[in-house]
Amino acid sequence: MSRHLYLVSSPPPYHGPQDVLDKSAFQKSLSVLGVRVSPEKTGVLLKASVLKNSLMDLPKIRTVVSDPAQPDGDRLVLLRMSEKADIPAEAQAFLDKEAKGLVQYNVDLDYDYWTAEECLHSFLPEELREGAPTGFAMTGHIAHVNLNDEYLPYKNIIGQLILDKNKTVKTVVNKLNSIDTQFRFFKMELIAGKPDYVVEHHESGCRFTFDFTQVYWNSRLHTEHERLVQSFKPDDVIADGFAGVGPFAIPAAKKGCGVLGNDLNPNSAKYFLKNVEDNRVADLVRVTCEDGRDFIRASVSRVYDSPFPAYTGIKPSRVQEEKERKRLQKLAAQGKPIPTPAPIENSKPPRQRIAHFVMNLPDSAIQFLDAFRGLLNDHEGRDLAGIYGEMPMVHCHCFTRELEPEKAELDIRQRVEEKIGHPLTEETSLHLVRSVAPNKEMYCISFRLPRAVAFESK
Repeated sequence: MSRHLYLVSSPPPYHGPQDVLDKSAFQKSLSVLGVRVSPEKTGVLLKASVLKNSLMDLPKIRTVVSDPAQPDGDRLVLLRMSEKADIPAEAQAFLDKEAKGLVQYNVDLDYDYWTAEECLHSFLPEELREGAPTGFAMTGHIAHVNLNDEYLPYKNIIGQLILDKNKTVKTVVNKLNSIDTQFRFFKMELIAGKPDYVVEHHESGCRFTFDFTQVYWNSRLHTEHERLVQSFKPDDVIADGFAGVGPFAIPAAKKGCGVLGNDLNPNSAKYFLKNVEDNRVADLVRVTCEDGRDFIRASVSRVYDSPFPAYTGIKPSRVQEEKERKRLQKLAAQGKPIPTPAPIENSKPPRQRIAHFVMNLPDSAIQFLDAFRGLLNDHEGRDLAGIYGEMPMVHCHCFTRELEPEKAELDIRQRVEEKIGHPLTEETSLHLVRSVAPNKEMYCISFRLPRAVAFESK
């Protein structure tokens, strides 16, 4: 499809091989009119309102070029039409007065000019052009796509186009329909670029490193990560049962929260621990690798027996620490006394109470909710009833096939109440996270754990 009123700037029909992309097949020359003017006159033409709708405005094409006949002399101001008859009369009268005449000029377009979408439309059979898959998600240097079956014969071409047209992309993968049954990460195939799957991804001011082929990560959930973390107070303790590589846990710790973070996948736990160190929150995040149900049941006693220190404020960043170090060095070099840091006064007790449980395993998190039954029913002398005057909030991600909000809420509430064995309280809310398929929605249900559930007799 043309992107222009007068000039057909779309790529030519592709007649090259189908198994590889012949970039040389994407060549096109557009003959346009150039207005010859002296260099000092170019500004007059570019600012002239009468020429506003006549000047060249194709993306990435310069409006003013050197005159091939006089490289060191006159300039050519390019117009968006190729025939003099297309120039409006008022514009022509202005050019007759201000310019030295009109010449033909060829604008040469090649593979680098067109977008991935335009090149793919030219390459694909006509019946597949509508809805062609040029969109992708980015995780670090990896672009990942989900190709429908009809586009699989062209997967390497699609990957090559994404790679060529996006300079930050180094690897392109196609996610397969199969998911690892135990650890729930997507299986994928390389369709372009280098087979380098260890990425460094930045989100919420944090740096995450992980092997994209071994752990679960979804870049489309960044707003959900931010939404939930924003609901935490800096002095809260968070228990994240399905923490992955830390997209909830590490931003929460950066905020000041104490975090118990767990994931059953050993690779997730390995990179989670690395990310904890890299983001300098090792004093606030405790990483485990165990079954989610076991983690939930053990979390309360772990925090009670080994509490987090009281919150004393956000730690300075590396930049702030470096700035302070240089300031002290300067004082020392000048022979001035170095001030003694003021002791941090903290009369607050250590943090022994979990304020929030995060359960981001939408495919099956609801099945783990029975772990909360009798969670605070302790027989080892801990004063859990006193510590938990206010019950924790539980944030459980899940899927539903119900597309109407009222029916979705009813479906999710019923499944949750069945697992915890008790009606939910009024302090319950649902948040639509995203649509994952035409008939499948992802929600987060947040509810105050009913006291009767937590102290249920085992």
